[in-house]
Amino acid sequence: MPVLNSAELIELGKTLLVAAGASAEEAKIVAEELASANLVGHDSHGVMRLVQYAQLIEEGHIIPGQQPEIVREGPAFLVVDAHFTFGQVAAKWAMEQLFDKTKQCGCANAFVRNCNHVGRLGSYTEQAAKLGYAALMSVNAPGPGQVAPFGAMQRRMGTNPISMAAPGSGENPIVLDMTTSATAEGKLRVAHQSRKKVPEGWLIDGHGNPSTDPADFYNEPNGCILPLGGPLAHKGYGLSVMVDLFCGILSGSGVGRTDLPRGANGVWMQLLDIEQITGKEEYERWIGPYDEHIKSAKKQPGVDEILFPGEMEQKTFETRSEQGVTIPDETWRQLNELADKLDVSIQ
Repeated sequence: MPVLNSAELIELGKTLLVAAGASAEEAKIVAEELASANLVGHDSHGVMRLVQYAQLIEEGHIIPGQQPEIVREGPAFLVVDAHFTFGQVAAKWAMEQLFDKTKQCGCANAFVRNCNHVGRLGSYTEQAAKLGYAALMSVNAPGPGQVAPFGAMQRRMGTNPISMAAPGSGENPIVLDMTTSATAEGKLRVAHQSRKKVPEGWLIDGHGNPSTDPADFYNEPNGCILPLGGPLAHKGYGLSVMVDLFCGILSGSGVGRTDLPRGANGVWMQLLDIEQITGKEEYERWIGPYDEHIKSAKKQPGVDEILFPGEMEQKTFETRSEQGVTIPDETWRQLNELADKLDVSIQ
């Protein structure tokens, strides 16, 4: 299995995306986000997505060169039509507009429709937290998605992820990044390409039976990802419903529709300026003792350290920045197949 460093991951992405029709600027933005996901351990949102993106460009679902457009706005909000450009390009653009409004109002929201796959949500909220903001971001898929509602055995919802981030007591923010489903579809894809089983409680097959074989998700009849929560999956399902409402309806992207192009996601972003709301000094007065309060708790047997959300990713980033990222053989085969199709070299 090949091992690529950060620069090689980015160059891989830029080469394939430009060959697929992206501009150099678009390719750079997308490639950097994909490489970042690999480096923090979220391979499901990394360079394996290049094959999917190239297919979406070919089918007309991603339209390179399209510019996001503000279709409605007020002092503390904006609604953006991404016009089916790359999700990473649209999300970065919307976040930049949101910074300006938040500086003026202390808090602002952006709602983006017709937005393709944005990548790892935690990347955006983490960047905002490093600049002194508290941030929230969520994404929905209008349908049919990959997830069964609680008690159902048919796909009706997206994995509907949520990310929240805020400054920590040190230089690294606290970053929550989670799906409201038991797993992200990309993690099933990674397991499928690596020929590995997945944990119990992640999915059911097309007949409603529990399964640990990711192939059951892709085979006919299609299996389904389950809502987050195991025996309490009604809670993950409830969160997912609210993501649909906030991201899908408020953005104008839609919910529960099967007539929309692939990638027609709805996005909700919210920024809060900590300096205006509570003051940086007051925030830091609380976050340091809170860190100590949580981490000093007596640990369960076998537990070495209590981690805040995002710390595992930071540790993985440090390791992979030194050692590189291992690309599964099947993923590498698909990337080379794409390179041959696009008549470029990635060796």
